[in-house]
Amino acid sequence: MIEAAILVIFPFAMAFAIVSDLLSMTIENRVSLILAGSFAILAPLTGMGWEIYALHFAAGFAVLTATFCLFAIRAMGGGDAKLMAATALWLGWNIDLIHYLATASILGGMLTLAILAYRGSPFTVLAGRFEFMDRLAQQGTGVPYGIALGAAGLLTFPQSPLGGWVLAKLSIL
Repeated sequence: MIEAAILVIFPFAMAFAIVSDLLSMTIENRVSLILAGSFAILAPLTGMGWEIYALHFAAGFAVLTATFCLFAIRAMGGGDAKLMAATALWLGWNIDLIHYLATASILGGMLTLAILAYRGSPFTVLAGRFEFMDRLAQQGTGVPYGIALGAAGLLTFPQSPLGGWVLAKLSIL
């Protein structure tokens, strides 16, 4: 049951953040709250030691602090900052957090280049048919970085300790 909850909650939250940010350029607070709350409840049930549990919260707090500094200087959206912190909470204070941040940076750079190319292309004429495409075509609009953050979370989580725990439990069944 715990495995099923983990396999549903984390990927669904990442997918929801991707779609939400693409369509509306916002990531709702409930995504980060669901991630944080479900981790707080589920992680101890996996047999995670309290010291590791505390390190997961330290990772989330460290990322939240860093990303809110970026938010304060308008370099990042608040939803992106909260999503990164909630994802860091699930990944923990280990190499997987670095892997997540690097993957998000690479995917975010690729996404930014793709959107800049789109904005300079003749395809923006078609943008009027879909509101989100019109928003992406506007020069002054930011980049929906939640797409990269969610994709990086989906790519990184299976190798994380919690993701590995779930996969190991499922291989026994």
